[in-house]
This record gives sequence, C-alpha cells and structure tokens, in this order.
Amino acid sequence: MSGSTLPAADPAPAPEAGDAILGTYKRGPMELVRGEGVYLYDADGTRYLDFVAGIAVNALGYGDSGLRAALHAAADGLIHTSNLYRTAAGAELAEKLAARSFASKVFFCNSGGEANEGALKFARRWARSQGENKHRIVALRGGFHGRLFGTLAATDRTAYQLPFQPLAGGISIVERDPSDVATALDAESGAAVIVEPVQGEGGVRVLDPGFLRELRALTRERNAALIFDEIQCGLGRTGTLFAYEQTGVVPDMLTLAKPLAGGLPMGAVLMTDEIAAAIRPGDHGTTFGGGPFVASVASYVLDRLSDPALLAHVRDTGAWFGAQLQDIAQRTGRIRGIRGTGFMWGLDVTGTAAHVVSEALAAGLLVCTAGEYTVRLLPPLVATQDELAEGLAVLENVL
Repeated sequence: MSGSTLPAADPAPAPEAGDAILGTYKRGPMELVRGEGVYLYDADGTRYLDFVAGIAVNALGYGDSGLRAALHAAADGLIHTSNLYRTAAGAELAEKLAARSFASKVFFCNSGGEANEGALKFARRWARSQGENKHRIVALRGGFHGRLFGTLAATDRTAYQLPFQPLAGGISIVERDPSDVATALDAESGAAVIVEPVQGEGGVRVLDPGFLRELRALTRERNAALIFDEIQCGLGRTGTLFAYEQTGVVPDMLTLAKPLAGGLPMGAVLMTDEIAAAIRPGDHGTTFGGGPFVASVASYVLDRLSDPALLAHVRDTGAWFGAQLQDIAQRTGRIRGIRGTGFMWGLDVTGTAAHVVSEALAAGLLVCTAGEYTVRLLPPLVATQDELAEGLAVLENVL
C-alpha cells in the first residue's frame, strides 16, 4: 500500500455535555440502562429487541438468574491476584475448556484482540523451533482479527490499516484460495495460517469445510500452525460449542472471547501440547488474564453454553431463522444475499446497511453492520422462536 493517502477522516462528533469518552465509536442516540431477557431499555423507558447481543457477547441475554448468582458468588471470593500465583477458578476453567475441545493447554487474556495477538506470538515461537526463518503469518481476505498492531496487519480492512502504517511485518492477507495460501506460506518461512470458520466482520461468510480441510492439509505439509479464530462464531453461536466441530478440521490453536465470561472482559487461546511445549516463562504475559473473579463467572457461562439442549435450540431455531430470512428476501426484493448459520446471519441489502440499522433502531430493533451493505443479526442464544419472529417482522417492515 505504499503511496496510499489517508482517507478523509470523518469529523469528530460534537461531545455531549460532560462526555469525556474518546470518540472511537459512532454511538446510538439513546442511553441504555437495563435489560431483561432479549430486550434492552433506555433511560426514557423505551424497549428494544436486541439482535446485536453486545456484538455476540450476551449469549444468555439479560438478567440470567444463574449468571447473577455466579457474579455474586465470585464477588465473595478473590477479585485479583495476578498470574504470579495460582487460583482454583482459573485452573478449573482451563480444565473445562481443554476437556471439551482438542486442546491440552489454555492461555487467558482480556479480549479477542489480545487472544489473537497471543496466538500469533505463540505461532512464531513454535515455528522458530521448527526452522530458523519460519515467521510468516497468513490471513485471509475478509478476515477480521483485531485492531492491535499485530492483529491489525492480519485484518482485511484498508480503512482501518491506513492511518497506522507501517504495519507489523511478516503478515500477509491473501484470497480465500488454497493456491494463494500456499504461495504466501512458502515452504521455508511459513509459520501459521489464521482463519475464522465464519467470518463475522467480513460479511458473515461461512467458509466451506472443504476449503478448511485443504488449509489443514496444506499447513501440515508446510509444517505450519493452523489457528481458528472463533472470537465471534465460537461458544455455541453456530449450534455446536466450537465452530470447528462442524468442519471436520482440528486446528493447532483456537481463540475465544466475546461470550466467554458473560459480558466481563475475557479471552482465551486454546492450543495443542506441541504448540505449548515451545512456550517458555516470559514469552508472553497478562496482569489480569484469567483472574479468579472473571474465571469463576466464565466457568458458569461455559457450562450453560455447553448444554446440549441449548445447542440443539441454536441449530434448529437457527435453521428456521435462515428460512424465514429467505422468505423475507423474496417478499421484499430488498435483500441481495443471505449468509449464515445458527444465530449468526448477514444480509446484503440493496441500500446501505447503516440505513437499515437506523430505521430498525427507530422501530425498536437493534441490528448492526458487517460492511457497508451487510446487515448483521446476532441474537442472544436464548431467544425463542416467537421473539425472533417479532424481530423479523420489524426487519421486514423496515426493508
């Protein structure tokens, strides 16, 4: 991108009186004050049906009695100790994640961006133990892995990258094609491929399992690590606890965050013994990651999201939801494409997605975007068919 010019910056919104929050987000006009089930309420008492769920965070909706009890119980114990010492809550959560996945070791942090940043570092540390020059990370077109310096270089959003060049080196973004990935990896320097099984910010694109299997074969052939980013699509959103379970592919590392601690900040990197064996004390760190308070709450959330009945609900109701979206597309003629699975859907609309978001908000429905023309739907996983139908009716009227 050498020689590119910075895009014209949007003028900073005029801050409201007393608002000292930095304007890195274009926020909605209302002030949200409470939630119940799948609904949020603003300071004026207006109710909103929530198909954003805190950007896939609030999987259990609002006011879950078990989550509330877990928070109170955690508050009666230790809040923080640092990772210089062991706590039972962190160890228990790591054991649960390992037992329910391919992994044998878990690293905890505070967010999805940090989880992916850690995974990239762990991949390089492991790769260097396989060959002196192995360092290159390969990401895919349409991927979004975060906005930290390393993850930003792996995120396919030019507008996000340009103001912060030069980006971290040794990271390539290539087309979703095995031959392009093979070329970028190179037999000598390729360290890892990072991929979202369902690309969230990139338009809710469900990657073909056959393509993912090709990536698995390719990374094994080139002695590179395969990282699955399940920050948004993991922990039940596709109808299985982990999205990789539906692909026939087992990665070397997997990153989690969003719903993991029920709205508290937490991320995790799951990894095989082979990757973990290359990591030494001092290679990475986190002051707050996996602390006893957050880990204790996350343990409850993980148990709920692992419930076979909840996962079956997401699969079955998600399939119904997708069929309803197809019907709306036919009736309105305003939807050019539909992609998704479970409780994670993207609609390519004929106008701008921002316009649909604004009109839906005015009608009491919260949805968000996944690109200029894609409306993203991420309802809480506990939403019933009737509640989803209510939102679909609003969406159809807006369209």
